[in-house]
Amino acid sequence: MAKYSTECKLKVVQEYHAGRGSYKTLSKLYHVSRKSIEEWVKAYQAFGDDGLRRSRAQQTYTFKFKCSAVECYHLLQ
Repeated sequence: MAKYSTECKLKVVQEYHAGRGSYKTLSKLYHVSRKSIEEWVKAYQAFGDDGLRRSRAQQTYTFKFKCSAVECYHLLQ
C-alpha cells in the first residue's frame, strides 16, 4: 500500500471540500484510490488535521529490553 504524506492528504481533502471534484474525479487526478479519499475525508471531518497524520511512530527497543521480554516469555511457559 502506498503511503501518502499528510500534506498530500490535506490537499486532496481540501480539494474535495472546495467542490473541485468528486471522490472519483480526485481519485483519477491524484492517482489515489477512491476508498482512501473517502477515509481521509471522514478522518478530517472527525479529527481535523490530526486525522490525516500517521498514528504509529517507529518504535525501537534496546537489546536489554528485548532480552527481558524473552526471559519473561519463557517464565510464563
